[in-house]
Amino acid sequence: MIILNNGLLSLHESLPPFGMDANTVIMVVSNLINVGILAAILAFLLYRPVRNVLHKRTERIRRQLQQAEDEMTRAMELRRQYELKMEEVEKERDEILTETRKQAADAGRRLLAEAKTEADMVRDRAAANVEMEWERAQTKMRTTIIDVSSVMAEKFVTLAINKDTHDKLLSEAMSDLEGMTWEN
Repeated sequence: MIILNNGLLSLHESLPPFGMDANTVIMVVSNLINVGILAAILAFLLYRPVRNVLHKRTERIRRQLQQAEDEMTRAMELRRQYELKMEEVEKERDEILTETRKQAADAGRRLLAEAKTEADMVRDRAAANVEMEWERAQTKMRTTIIDVSSVMAEKFVTLAINKDTHDKLLSEAMSDLEGMTWEN
């Protein structure tokens, strides 16, 4: 290279670019080649395992997402089945309540009918008892009237009648009594 120095031309040794000498350039180039070879070796040794690890991880995540989606689908199906079962249980509960209410109403009507029948029987027995007591009272009253009449007649007859009249009246009363019927 030619350098002008104070107007003089001088010839100096040519300097490598950026102030590097040949050894430095060779060292830089060899370092670049070493880094490239190291990068290739590391890529060959590590890239595949790292890529496989990443691929396995991606696959595992995809499977987990698929499982989560499948489980969500199953959960939704179970929820739907649960809701259907709850609807069936509600319907069954309503049917049981309706049937129970119907049975209770039937039982109430049956008890009411039995109570009415029993009350009618008690009333009929009471009426029959009243009728029997009435007849018994009438019979007792007749007997009492007859007894009183007999006593009065006997006293009246003993005072007013002699023995012949007495016998005649007694035979007439007996013949009248034989032809007479008693009414209730």
